[in-house]
Amino acid sequence: MSSDFHFQSLLVIDDDKELTDMLSTYLESMGYKVQVRNDGEAGLEEAVSGHHYDMILLDVMMPKMDGFDVLKKLRASHATPVLMLTARGDDYDRILGLEMGADDYLPKPFNHRELVARIKAIVRRHNMAAAGNGVEQDLLVNGVHLSPSSQTANVDGEPLSLTSTEFSILRLLMLHAAKRVTKEEISLKVLGKPLQAFDRSIDMHVSNLRKKINAVSVDEKIKTIRGIGYMLLTGSN
Repeated sequence: MSSDFHFQSLLVIDDDKELTDMLSTYLESMGYKVQVRNDGEAGLEEAVSGHHYDMILLDVMMPKMDGFDVLKKLRASHATPVLMLTARGDDYDRILGLEMGADDYLPKPFNHRELVARIKAIVRRHNMAAAGNGVEQDLLVNGVHLSPSSQTANVDGEPLSLTSTEFSILRLLMLHAAKRVTKEEISLKVLGKPLQAFDRSIDMHVSNLRKKINAVSVDEKIKTIRGIGYMLLTGSN
């Protein structure tokens, strides 16, 4: 196991017992600790039980409570990274999941190696400060203050409740303030994957980030560069 592997506690919430058995065997062979719950209610109960999970793999279609309801209730109190498992080709599920605060999605059926790559990318950015050397300086641009060491952000003193993905996108935009950052760069540096045609993940994450900023500030902070990407405004743009 590589020296940067710090995060190994996973919760899998999926009603397909054959799939969860297979995932457990595979992920445990890769060094992860895996807990499984086979319906939404039991999954949510475990997710908020106080047991620490570095990431949750969450299916959409489940009995008792679907994945969207689980995610909505989870996000009311927890920022645990969530990878949604969606039906292939179901763009509605993917977009809705991202809107509700999922960090990424993976359509079924999926390659196990791709799953592990997604898990590593998400947990790596979620614990960016702990994985680093702890000396990264705070950022302050146009009233936006971001602290990598404490993983917190605020606008004009008003705190922002951000997912790990939103935090990482904001950090990237702040590091390149007043400069355009392409969607391709955001996808590679934040999501850890090349940007795919018709993939709206970046747009949805930035939209969520904007909504949270706009809720506490009347000033525009993030500008869309049509067809290219985004720019964090400095106040003098």
